[in-house]
Amino acid sequence: MTETISGKPSGDPSPTLFEQLGGEDAIGSVVDIFYGKVLADPDLQPYFTGVDLDRLKLHQRRFLSQALGATRPYSGRSMRRAHENLAITDDAFGKVVDHLAGALMESGVDEATIGTIAEVLLPLKADIVTA
Repeated sequence: MTETISGKPSGDPSPTLFEQLGGEDAIGSVVDIFYGKVLADPDLQPYFTGVDLDRLKLHQRRFLSQALGATRPYSGRSMRRAHENLAITDDAFGKVVDHLAGALMESGVDEATIGTIAEVLLPLKADIVTA
């Protein structure tokens, strides 16, 4: 049996993380809360100077949805390509992960599910941290 990016074996009838969280609307809400936290963090604000936040949020919704098992494919740049010129540090990556966990918690997601989501997303660190 093969696995999808969501860690769910293909052909498995159980709901994906995307479905468990409530689909597109729920992911959109998490992304909005997440960027509120990230943009309020003075250590992370410089990474977003001059960035079209509406466009970025749309990409983040689509990426996160696909990573968590949505059937709509993500057609944006790879994580490596999207972050290669940003000089993201381990510390900045950790703060972003903490803000995502906080957004998920604020949205009512339980700790076990947040841990599962982290397991799906943390392997991307090697493509994102470049400094």
